[in-house]
Amino acid sequence: MRLVIADTGPVNYLILIGCIGLLPRLFQTVILPSAVEAELADADAPVVIRDWIANPPKWLEIRTDQAAAPDPSLEALDGGEKAAIALAEALRADLLLMDDRDGVLAARKKGIHVTGTIGVLDLAAERGLVDFGAAVKELERTNFHRPDALLETLVKKHAGKAANPLQD
Repeated sequence: MRLVIADTGPVNYLILIGCIGLLPRLFQTVILPSAVEAELADADAPVVIRDWIANPPKWLEIRTDQAAAPDPSLEALDGGEKAAIALAEALRADLLLMDDRDGVLAARKKGIHVTGTIGVLDLAAERGLVDFGAAVKELERTNFHRPDALLETLVKKHAGKAANPLQD
């Protein structure tokens, strides 16, 4: 079993596009720091996100943020990103799910393996769990910021592949 920590972005977008059920199929258990839970429950978050985190699924584990010494390399990041990186580092996680570019760079500098929403969808499509093109079309209906060149390459890679229906 892989130890996977998630930041707010991938969880948020996978919920919005109806693909949150991919996470337990790919990783069995995902751990959120409590700071990420708080961001998902924030009054400014979409209702569907707040409703989801109010009744988290059994495969989601929420960990209280650990008090860590201030890390100047993480100063520019928000609380959820800092907590996710700190937890990934403390638990020696196999993977950190994060979309924020600055957060990804900071995590990688610490030797943490990182992938984001697109990476989750790519992995799921490789396993026949999702129609990559359809998932991307749903993602485009959100405010997700994506690297167009990478997305174009992956859409071509997965074109014509059939997916099994998702089961949450």
